[in-house]
Amino acid sequence: MAKPFLKWAGGKGKLAPRIAERAPERIARYHEPFLGGGAVFFALQERGLVGEASLADRNADLMATYLAVRDDVEGVIGALGELSKQYLAREPSQRGLYYYEVRDRRRPRTAARKAARLLFLNKTCYNGLYRVNSKGRFNVPHGRYVRPAILDEGRLREASASLAGIELRAEDFAEACGRAKAGDFVYLDPPYRPLSATSAFTKYTSADFGFADQERLRNAFDELTNRGVAALLSNSSHPDIHELYRDYEQDLVPMGRAINSNGKGRAPIDELLVSNLSLVEGGVSGAAPARSRA
Repeated sequence: MAKPFLKWAGGKGKLAPRIAERAPERIARYHEPFLGGGAVFFALQERGLVGEASLADRNADLMATYLAVRDDVEGVIGALGELSKQYLAREPSQRGLYYYEVRDRRRPRTAARKAARLLFLNKTCYNGLYRVNSKGRFNVPHGRYVRPAILDEGRLREASASLAGIELRAEDFAEACGRAKAGDFVYLDPPYRPLSATSAFTKYTSADFGFADQERLRNAFDELTNRGVAALLSNSSHPDIHELYRDYEQDLVPMGRAINSNGKGRAPIDELLVSNLSLVEGGVSGAAPARSRA
């Protein structure tokens, strides 16, 4: 079965099985408004829980890459193969020059080549991060890999097959949540509330995801509950997040950090899982608290 084909900060490869275990047994339509690397989607699909699905992210470059992999995977493979060959043919000390050449050149015109460029940068940049500046330009420095696995044809083809017939959109989470109906299942994986000033990583589009967005997301979670839509949300175990979701079931799950510049920073740390399933599956509608909105 298909696996994620991108590295992604906060990727849910390790948490995905826990999400799948908690998902409803019957899902009319699956929604994932913060798609990222797509680990949860692929895990649910592997278990046969996903038929119809709507996947979204406000990162337009990311969603364009998913579209290209879905609709023209051979074109993506061909273009990425060219980039990989050019990069690996150089002496290790010269590969950084080629990386910056690809990073800083104008974006290609075709969808397949645009996707190949993003995949190449993702596989060769520092720690597989995605970060942009105020102008929306990718600005992550070159990584330190001896032989990075840039092109995995089998994984890309499997992902393309899994994405066939799946709706893909570049949009804000509020729009994505607004389409969910009773009987659907929504998994929300926003940029986490930083546990410290040095742990923040919210700038994966040209706009930050601040606390006001966290409050907007809580409001969307309340609305899903009121409409009878099953939802799970993951976030950091920050006091602010515990307070925002104080009226919902909360579980702490120890997880290691997959992307961290400091190896010691990859030690297990508690992540928070928030669920409304007991309210929705229990037939309770309008159960979300009518608190004042910020």
